[in-house]
Amino acid sequence: MVQLLAIECCLNKLYSNPVIYSDMEAVKHRFALVVIVLTATLIGLFKGAEAKQKWVFKIKDKYINRRQVAEQKSIARKGGVLLDDIELSSYHR
Repeated sequence: MVQLLAIECCLNKLYSNPVIYSDMEAVKHRFALVVIVLTATLIGLFKGAEAKQKWVFKIKDKYINRRQVAEQKSIARKGGVLLDDIELSSYHR
């Protein structure tokens, strides 16, 4: 359950900009979390807690990477400066 809270926090940080985040995306976000919780529970029952943690991390990482790529493309289209992870972490505290 702790991992799912971490996913929730990460996804909420990505969607903190109200211009990008619409109501339909909120529904998709909640549906994705429900699917992740159910699937992780099934994996945990059959394969164990470690397999569940690995699967949740893989899904979370894939989702965050896709969102970051989309955000970078959006910034590039608008003529903004693209920053790498280190620059982003030091610039946006």
